[in-house]
Amino acid sequence: MLAVERFSRRRFGALVAAFAVTLVASSPPFGAQAGSSDAGKLPTEIPEGTVLRIGDPETQRALELSGLIDQLPFKVEWANISGGPQTIEAFRANALDVGSVADIPPIHATWTGLKVKIIAAKFRKDPVAHPIYQLGIAPGVEVRTLADLRGKRIAFSPGQAQGALVLRVLQAAGLKKEDVNLIELPSNGDAYPVALASKQVDVAPIWGVLIKHYLHQYGADGATTIPHGLRDDPAHLYAPQSVLDDPAKAAALGEYVRYWALATRWVEEHPKEWIEGYYVATQGLNSEDGQYLVDADGQFDIPPDWNDVIARQQATIDLLARELNRPPIKAEDLFDRRFEKIATNALNAS
Repeated sequence: MLAVERFSRRRFGALVAAFAVTLVASSPPFGAQAGSSDAGKLPTEIPEGTVLRIGDPETQRALELSGLIDQLPFKVEWANISGGPQTIEAFRANALDVGSVADIPPIHATWTGLKVKIIAAKFRKDPVAHPIYQLGIAPGVEVRTLADLRGKRIAFSPGQAQGALVLRVLQAAGLKKEDVNLIELPSNGDAYPVALASKQVDVAPIWGVLIKHYLHQYGADGATTIPHGLRDDPAHLYAPQSVLDDPAKAAALGEYVRYWALATRWVEEHPKEWIEGYYVATQGLNSEDGQYLVDADGQFDIPPDWNDVIARQQATIDLLARELNRPPIKAEDLFDRRFEKIATNALNAS
């Protein structure tokens, strides 16, 4: 399972093994074409020598494979970290300027006193048909529908996307926390499939190639999965407020969002190159696993405005605040709308 461990974006590992510093070729900066009402407030001048410290390994590889990396109008220090726990720790250590996460880390960071803002939002078209997670069921446990979760031991990581999904699933099933036994367990690497196989828990949300491997390894013993039937697809870039308050860094982040969108489209349009260049070459997976993940992803969706995104985020905040006894947060305050239209403008212009 070592390859799977490397592939997991939400693992709790060491903060950073090393920073790989990449000096990219300088070129005249494209304007950060934000189109929201306060777009004029986003700086667009990127002074020579501006550096961004970026924790977004997938986009880094897509930029490398596509050649877009040579067009970035700023210097980059790439950090091989992503996901909530690692990026929050790096933000607090002043070791990272922007990170790639799902929807929960910005909420959790805010609750722990770290001011952050979401600067890009990406989803999946037809997200229910292309979910990130499935509910893994331990061998010998009878769960065929969400209603069958009553009384079961469910792996729960409150500060991660998996934890929020569990709460959403219970809500959809008409169940309360008291109707199940939530077992706090961080979702690092293959911890959830291992916990299922060893019957430490009855149910756990598992994702990506872990789903395929879990069924392959333990299906003969009675392991199963079921769909949860909910959308679980948010993918965000977020940054500390202190970074966004730096005009040079803010301007560079505007450009990074632009290239993040272009890299996303390149991946979708070049699946074979992506499978071999990322999943096989850097993640230790085979081509079959890579194809499985490409098929699971489906097509990406970058919305032209964030009104619905913010509304869904507010519903998530309200659920978490109620169930985890946390103070309310206004979802609007978690988004820097100066960046709202940069990604879609980049896609439309190219």
